[in-house]
Amino acid sequence: MLVTQLLTGFGLAGSAGLNAYVPLLAISVLGRFGVITLKGPFEVLTHPAVIGVTVVLLLVELLVDKIPAVDHANDVIQTFIRPAAGALVFAAGSGAISDVPPVALLAAGLVTAFSVHATKAIARPVVHTATLGTGGPVVSLVEDVAAVIGSLLALFAPLLAVVFFTLLGFAAYKAVVRVRRTLLRATS
Repeated sequence: MLVTQLLTGFGLAGSAGLNAYVPLLAISVLGRFGVITLKGPFEVLTHPAVIGVTVVLLLVELLVDKIPAVDHANDVIQTFIRPAAGALVFAAGSGAISDVPPVALLAAGLVTAFSVHATKAIARPVVHTATLGTGGPVVSLVEDVAAVIGSLLALFAPLLAVVFFTLLGFAAYKAVVRVRRTLLRATS
């Protein structure tokens, strides 16, 4: 049970590193409809006003992250939002594990989401350079879909979420290496 809860937390925080609002909305809506149970202070995430604000923020994020140049400014802003969201969804989605101090859950979520976000922020300029700015919206869409899949797997099949994020990370690494090699050959 503890391992499953931790895997859920890590999966949700990883998804928050890609898109802060997808896992927040997932746990809010699923909690609202009783599919999952949010304990303690996290029950507030099921309030209709919180869900409404999260939907609006998600729609803004989905739009601005697809616009070249604006997506960079968005990534700078999201450097603070995604780790905070990761901390929140880790603690909320892991069931507020009583055996682990809340600060440890928040810290694990913050570090996980920041790590994913930082990797994304480092890879994005490579994509922009290699595709002359046209690849950004495509990569953004892939990230959004991965955040949805990762969030749902984290909540319903946490072990598969680990496999999913491992494969996603490996694929992203291979793609960046391939693009960098292509860029080096083109400039040589």
